[in-house]
Amino acid sequence: MPKIAFLMDPIDTLSVKKDSTLAMLAAAQKRELEVFYLKQDGLVLNQSVVTALMRPLKLREDFCLTLDPDIAGDDWYELGAEHSVALAEMDIVMMRKDPPFDMEYIYTTYLLERAEADGVMVVNRPGALRDCNEKLFATMFPHCCPELIVSRRMDQLKAFHQHHANVVFKKLDGMGGASIFRIMQQDPNLSVVLETLTNGGREQIMGQVYLPEIVDGDKRILLINGEPVPYALARIPSAGETRGNLAAGGRGEGRPLTDRDRWIAQQVGPELRRRGLMFVGIDVIGDYLTEINVTCPTCIRELNEQFGLDIAGDLIDTCLQQL
Repeated sequence: MPKIAFLMDPIDTLSVKKDSTLAMLAAAQKRELEVFYLKQDGLVLNQSVVTALMRPLKLREDFCLTLDPDIAGDDWYELGAEHSVALAEMDIVMMRKDPPFDMEYIYTTYLLERAEADGVMVVNRPGALRDCNEKLFATMFPHCCPELIVSRRMDQLKAFHQHHANVVFKKLDGMGGASIFRIMQQDPNLSVVLETLTNGGREQIMGQVYLPEIVDGDKRILLINGEPVPYALARIPSAGETRGNLAAGGRGEGRPLTDRDRWIAQQVGPELRRRGLMFVGIDVIGDYLTEINVTCPTCIRELNEQFGLDIAGDLIDTCLQQL
């Protein structure tokens, strides 16, 4: 029986209503895999061997079958006793730790990489998690992206704004719609926004031409081993907002992929496969790729519910086929 470990945030912090990792846990249990739970502080490197302090995890059967938050209660999961296991004893490790992408996250990828060298499948591949900044990685596909700039210099960023007049500026390590600013022509806040985002000129940031199609939604398209799920979740901004992120109050509306969406996925997919990025969420506004999310992509539950899909099951099946 294959063994799968989920390296994740504390399980009692998961949203039983919408968490994508929970869908993966249920999919693994339904396929009768041995499921284990561990956190970052459970990883240990001792005498060149990476071990993990982990616990067997089992979802309550009725909840596992439906993931219905109305029946979850307080006992929707059961954890066994914590014990130390060489990570190489696992067949698959799902890296589902939410950002921030800080130095502790990077250290975790180093330890997972050692286990990967011992034959463990890590999803997503640790080296790719380090290399693929979610905003900069998208710029590898300039034919898919809007006009943009990455700089920490005020003169360069201001010149880009002056040329385009309506620009979105954001930090390269932001998430969930945090620290995203739309700056229009003659906005008196331009200087202070740039000073704040660049930390006084010490940090690179990104500027992108504002895409008015955001009013119709910022589409999250999930890809499994480079192949897109046939539906996207359009995250539609709330009134008075320019950010569609669900964490920023956006509303999720499922839609079939357009021809352009599929074309963008075709451009990106082969590189994802080459890098071992098994589960990825790309963001598309209108006709343009804006981000490639590799650390802990979400929106599984929303798409499953709206279209009767089993995205997490498809992911687990693909991982098992790759073993």
